Amino acid sequence: MAIEITLDMMLVKRKVTSRELAQAIGLSETNLSLLKSGKVKGVRFQSLDAMCKYLDCQPGDLLRYVPDEGEA
Repeated sequence: MAIEITLDMMLVKRKVTSRELAQAIGLSETNLSLLKSGKVKGVRFQSLDAMCKYLDCQPGDLLRYVPDEGEA
C-alpha cells in the first residue's frame, strides 16, 4: 500500500511512549501496535483525532503517501 505510518517518528519527537499514547486515547496497546506496523486496513477518524490532539500534530505528521514504483 502507498500509505506509510509515521507515528513512531512523532512519538520520538514528542517523547511519548506507545503505552502512554494508548492509555491517553483509550486504545489498546495491541491495536496501537498493529496501527504502527501498518497491519490494519483503516483507522477511525475518532482515533486519528485523539492521536493528533494528544501529540499536538496534524494527520499528515502521522501518515505519509509514498507512491509505488511505476505509478505516475
